[in-house]
Amino acid sequence: MISFYPGPSQLYPQIREFMNAAVDTGILSVNHRSDAFVQMAEATMNSLRKKLLIPDDYQIYFASSATECWEIIAQSLILSTGSIHLYNGAFGQKWYEYTGKLGGACTAQVFDPEEEPPLPQNTDGKLLCITHNETSNATQLSSGYMKQLRILCPDSLIAVDATSSMAGARLDFRQADIWFASVQKCFGLPAGLAVMICSPQAVAKSKAIGESRHYNSLTFMDSMMQKKQTTCTPNVLAIFLLGKIMDMVPVIDETAKLLRIRKNKLLNFFNNQTEFKSLIANKNVQSDTVLCLSAEKKQLRQVKERALAEGMVLGNGYGPWADNSFRIANFPALEDEAYERLIQFIKDFS
Repeated sequence: MISFYPGPSQLYPQIREFMNAAVDTGILSVNHRSDAFVQMAEATMNSLRKKLLIPDDYQIYFASSATECWEIIAQSLILSTGSIHLYNGAFGQKWYEYTGKLGGACTAQVFDPEEEPPLPQNTDGKLLCITHNETSNATQLSSGYMKQLRILCPDSLIAVDATSSMAGARLDFRQADIWFASVQKCFGLPAGLAVMICSPQAVAKSKAIGESRHYNSLTFMDSMMQKKQTTCTPNVLAIFLLGKIMDMVPVIDETAKLLRIRKNKLLNFFNNQTEFKSLIANKNVQSDTVLCLSAEKKQLRQVKERALAEGMVLGNGYGPWADNSFRIANFPALEDEAYERLIQFIKDFS
């Protein structure tokens, strides 16, 4: 079975081998305060820095999910200052709404999926929260927009949900202060781990705020990570697997280039079909790692059912687009041959 679902997604085939290695090395049974764990965690973080080009002065943390990262950010960086959330889809909206439920003084700026978000004015030092790659409608922010945002808002920290793009797209980490992603998408790993990357300014801000009421307050996470440890017993297997995958994959520039080429090929194909078109017409905001194809409701049901019978899982539409679209992951773990098979299936379907 080939899964094109945009998360949890298709695993790298080497995961089976790496899981056996984790058992054989005994790392799954070691104490998470031991030298063995510290060495393994440090090796994983070093490989992350090398392959994703993370600046040396940015700190890496491990959490359970991107959703937990929303919570950590709200508790440690938002509640005392407020936040502005710019979004055009369901996941950015969920981040905004969840922050509000936690008591954050947050405001929303909703923008059209066919356009880049407007550059915010009068931020008053509030944390800016933005989704780099909106999985629900397959849009993404350009590097040019991120640079403009950083220049325009020098006194605000910028937090970026990069769940559907980290490890698949080239991210300029210096253009924001907090980046986070779950590993069940472009990392090609099982769910249950998130990577959170923070600038020195974000860490300093968390210390100045001094929020310490929660076990995963950023200040506590940072104090433990100085020792290459986590606040609580972590998902040791996931951290081990992450390190193995990062050792295996090329530097992100190479991966990102391959995914862009494949994205363009897929969209050119689909946009020449009668039944399916890209949900997003503006090429400047189309995601490199997730495709969202519009379809009539009857055709949508048929294509998903027939694909499943052929051993392929297509992703459901999401949020406002649930009934008129399906989604395809363009993630590194999927080989080109899988997409050739998908293209042939669509040709036969049409």
